[in-house]
Amino acid sequence: MSKLETASGIAGAAALPMAAQRTGAAPAARNRFASMREAGLLIIIAALCVAMSFASPHFLTWDNIRAMLLSFSIEGIVVVGMTVLLIVGGIDLSVGSVVCLAMVITGKLFLLGLDPWTSSLIAIACCALIGAMIGGCVTGIGLSHFIASLAFMVVVRGLCLALTQGTPQSLFSLPPEFKFIGQGAVGGIPAVILIFAFIVAVSDFALRRATLLRKVFYTGSNEKAALYSGIRTGHVKFWVTVLCSTMAGLAGVIYTARFGAATPTFGVGMELSVIAAVVIGGASLKGGSGTVLGAVLGLALLSVVTSSLILLDVSPYWQDVIKGLILLVAVTVDHLMNVKKVIR
Repeated sequence: MSKLETASGIAGAAALPMAAQRTGAAPAARNRFASMREAGLLIIIAALCVAMSFASPHFLTWDNIRAMLLSFSIEGIVVVGMTVLLIVGGIDLSVGSVVCLAMVITGKLFLLGLDPWTSSLIAIACCALIGAMIGGCVTGIGLSHFIASLAFMVVVRGLCLALTQGTPQSLFSLPPEFKFIGQGAVGGIPAVILIFAFIVAVSDFALRRATLLRKVFYTGSNEKAALYSGIRTGHVKFWVTVLCSTMAGLAGVIYTARFGAATPTFGVGMELSVIAAVVIGGASLKGGSGTVLGAVLGLALLSVVTSSLILLDVSPYWQDVIKGLILLVAVTVDHLMNVKKVIR
């Protein structure tokens, strides 16, 4: 081997850790911004709560706080999966349909005589399979997450309607132990909230600390550099897509236990509120940044705003306008921050 070849080999080997350092720098900077966004959200939420405590005597009551927590706890499980997917640079428009599919499959199998636990596991597995097919379209064929998930949003919704013939399934005969996960309480705290808190705590800690999950940030921040650093970016994107659909399936099962029914039109538009919460919480639509805690705070902010508008007797039509404006502000802030980073 010549000296020139030897030098080239050494330079090539040295390029990998340098690329890894470059990929690690961007997520670190963006995570600092995400932490700032989290602090800002906490201040905004606290300010809104203080203002509403004067505007309405019912706002800070336990019943209203409990209602707000219940309103976003199950949807928050979907938010966790979407957060990780946005960090890797993807997006999933099918989550609302997948949540509905989990409800329909669980209900259908239960009505056919299968126990609800086995029915739920099969439903979640089917939802994971949907995620695998979307991931396969992205990593195998080369489609974007947006296009692939948009197609599956329509396909899965069609499956829900076909399996139920467009008729809601009544599941009031579900056993009490299964209904407990959606309707029960432990020490006065609804089981749904406890499940949600556990999932958020574990996923946020893992996303911040686990070395394996740092690959999600590296891939979303600079996919080429991550690939040159030895990260199998295709596998990362595939399994994160599967995770997002699996979390949606889990949420669908809990919704089934909570409502004791499966409606084929359930979850329409859910993907918009989920994406809005994640973006408001600091995740970038370009990938590479975001936290589970930030996304949950974004969802909490939307819930506080919704509750405030209801208590102030604002028309439901204007509520959507206000939520849309909040999302517009969040996306604008994200865009301006990315532009500044490019300029620097």
